Parts: sequence; structure tokens; C-alpha cells
Amino acid sequence: MTIQLDFLPDVAAAFLLMFARLGTMIMLLPALGESVIPMRFRLTIALALTLVLYPVGAGQYPAELTANPMRLLVLLGGELAIGFGIGLCAKMITSVLQIAGVIIANQSGLAFALGTDIANEGQQGALYGNFLSILAMTLVFVTDTHYLVIAALYDSFTIFPPGNPLPVGDFSQNATETVAHVFSIATRMSAPFLVVGLVFYFGLGLLNKLMPQMQIFFIAMPVNIAVGLFMLMVLITTLMMFYLEHFREALGKFILG
Repeated sequence: MTIQLDFLPDVAAAFLLMFARLGTMIMLLPALGESVIPMRFRLTIALALTLVLYPVGAGQYPAELTANPMRLLVLLGGELAIGFGIGLCAKMITSVLQIAGVIIANQSGLAFALGTDIANEGQQGALYGNFLSILAMTLVFVTDTHYLVIAALYDSFTIFPPGNPLPVGDFSQNATETVAHVFSIATRMSAPFLVVGLVFYFGLGLLNKLMPQMQIFFIAMPVNIAVGLFMLMVLITTLMMFYLEHFREALGKFILG
């Protein structure tokens, strides 16, 4: 009895092509791809999801992948490009919180109070933005929104079948709309702080004109910080629910049904 193992190279090639797409997406996707998650754990997630989704996506790859190395390289480049395009568009939605945090910090007198943002590659960021980023990442898992991320990985093989020409125009349009959407959401999240800050600084200017001898800066700074913290405490639930709604909407572009 002879056991035929000629199919193993094609199985390994299809698995690696799927891993190239899913691994690139997981590297960039929100929640699962954050730098705070250990690299080995992210690699384990990518390998596990590739193994689970292999029966779904393997049949969409051409037969005899290893027979033509050039075609294999072209498919690999296409898979990396698709994973990068989807992951980057989804990743940009997380920058909403840093933009909103910077605006809120400027209006609250804490623009120079910086800290390490563990959710964005350990870069320096405004304290408000750092807090909102960590809170958003927590809420994504608490509300089971991370299942939408996995659904986007699954549906990507239907929306972007392997071997088809890359939809460069669609990716470019989606990236442009996402960038505009990011700034729109960030401005709307920080709108209450902008209005209160405008009124507060207008009142300070009027008070300075009425009483020039008063040290406005020493009086206004603690009051401004206290007002900003109080507003954040009151509005934090509304802000995060508003963000999660748009987070789901951004991922919904890559989910069927």
C-alpha cells in the first residue's frame, strides 16, 4: 500500500498564503493587533485563525500552486496587499481617540501633560487620549465587538477572492473616506469641550478687561482643569458609546450580511 503525499506542498502553500493575508490584517486590526498584546500571542492568534479558516479559504486558491513559482509570488503579493489594505483602513478608526484626546487636552489645560500610549506603539500622547484608547480597547472585548474583527477576517475571502485583480480604486476611495470620517468623529466627540472652552476663555478675557490687576492665569488654570475633568466624568459613557457605534460601522464595510 502506497500513501500519496503529493498534495502536501499545495496544502502548505495555500496555508502560507492565507497566513500572509490574515497575519498582515491581525498586525494592523484594532483590538487584536494592538502593541500591548505580546507578539507571540498575536502570532498564535494568526496561526490559529488561519488553521480554523483554512477549510473555508483554501478551495478558492488555484490548483497546483507550487507548479509555477512566479504565480505563487504574485498571489503572495496580492494577499499581503489585501491584508494591509483592510487592516490599515480598520486601524485608522482607532486614531479617533488620540485626535479627540489632543483637542480635549488643549481645551482643558493639559496639553503639555504627556504620557506613554501603550495602545499606539508606546508613543507619547495626551493623557486624555491615552486614557480613552485603553478604555476603548477594553470595551471592544467586554462588548464582544472583537468578534466583528474575526468576521471581517472570514468574509475577506468572499469580498476579495484570491487571485482576482486588486481593487486599488476601491481601497483608495475607502482610505480617503475613512480619513475624513476619523477627523469628523474626533471633532464631534470633542465638541462639548470646544464649546465650553470657547465660553470659558471668552469669560476670562472679559474678566481680564474688567480687572487687569487680577492674576487670571493662576486662577483660571485649576478651574479649567477641574471643569475638563468634570465634563469627562459626565460625558465618558456617551463618548465611548458614540465611538463604539462608529467602530462597528467601520468594520461593517468588510462584513457581509
